[in-house]
Amino acid sequence: MENCIFCKIIKGEIPSYTIYEDENIKVFLDINPNSNGHALIIPKKHIKDIQEIDSATFTQILDVIQNNIYKQLKNKLNCDGITIVQNNEYGQEVKHFHIHIIPRYKNDNVKLNYNKENIKPVEEIYSIIK
Repeated sequence: MENCIFCKIIKGEIPSYTIYEDENIKVFLDINPNSNGHALIIPKKHIKDIQEIDSATFTQILDVIQNNIYKQLKNKLNCDGITIVQNNEYGQEVKHFHIHIIPRYKNDNVKLNYNKENIKPVEEIYSIIK
């Protein structure tokens, strides 16, 4: 996609702080981080969201997170944990599949803020989606 910022990063048209790269995957630091070491992992092929990603690419991304990035961030940054987030459609600022890998530190105050006033009882939601 010619106007996709992540595709431009992959092509080298926009610089990035890449911490891992292979023939199919790129991992770079988020320029608007929620914590020290907040990274994004993306497929090099433009894929809009989770509905479009093929299982082989998704599996490869998860493998890179589990066997490379998770260990790299834990060992180098001494973080206390890692939060992994993936948004689709609403909440997805860049329409190129990506996963946020957010190192967590005790007392970092990183929150996933949701309006709990609009949350229905679990029993009601269960009866809807069952």
